[in-house]
Amino acid sequence: MNKKLMKSTDNVVITGTLGGVAEYLGIDPTIVRVIYVFLSLVTAAFPGITLYIILAILIPSGRKSANGSGHDNQYYQKNNYKESSRPRKQAEKVEDEDWSDF
Repeated sequence: MNKKLMKSTDNVVITGTLGGVAEYLGIDPTIVRVIYVFLSLVTAAFPGITLYIILAILIPSGRKSANGSGHDNQYYQKNNYKESSRPRKQAEKVEDEDWSDF
């Protein structure tokens, strides 16, 4: 068995920690997230949040980036926004004493 526990690059919600645990165990990430939220609520949330932070720090990232930026996530790849390609929208001037909406 050559599996390693790493953060997920495909099943990312916050840090990919629970997605990585699900991939390591070979089950659906939604099931792991539901179990985690349920156990966190049962234990008054504080230990669950602390455990998540510890796991997010300790579990290594599963990203393999060619340029070292770490943005191989599918959501970053679909983003084609370039700031220089669009002119900035100018704000409309509003009278300061206009309280007619209230």
